[in-house]
Amino acid sequence: MNGVLRHLLAVVIHLGLLGPLILGVLDSSFLFFPFGNDLLLVLLISRDHNKAYTYVPAAALGSTLGVFLLDLVARKGGEQGLKKLIKPKRLEALKKKIKENAATAIVVACVAPPPFPFTPVVAAASALQYPRARLLATVFGSRLVRFSIVAAAAVWLGRRILAIAKSSAFECFMAAFILFCLVGSVISVVRWTRSR
Repeated sequence: MNGVLRHLLAVVIHLGLLGPLILGVLDSSFLFFPFGNDLLLVLLISRDHNKAYTYVPAAALGSTLGVFLLDLVARKGGEQGLKKLIKPKRLEALKKKIKENAATAIVVACVAPPPFPFTPVVAAASALQYPRARLLATVFGSRLVRFSIVAAAAVWLGRRILAIAKSSAFECFMAAFILFCLVGSVISVVRWTRSR
């Protein structure tokens, strides 16, 4: 498994600027990669601090493009589509927050770490017809803030992070994390497919 993880990590790191962009699209659409882009940014920026100013906007842009894909589906499905994906009690709470102050709910969802429900908040805003341009602008700005904080941590703690990344404990964690993401992604895609 170590060889597979090392190869996968090497491929993603070799993608450079495209890595955070692609992972951002995947994570913010229908797939499940909690902390995936954060971890990738930390590794990339720890290796080369000078590229933080390109990696951060790439990750934010990728996340925004992923939200655009999610928005296309959720907006079309409307509130009826949401009822198939989100439990009624949670849906009512989301609807109330979106109607009261959608921008704040979206910003918090974009900046807060998992397990904060990013996808349900964005899907609810889209399904309840929050203006698409405002949604995408809010997501991009908020993700820019989040990823800038991650980048600052990577610059500050870079050497320690790289030392941890080389440990066998980290490799075991990454193997479990990848398995967790695969299972979560399958569940997410099945739920979205069934709701359609």
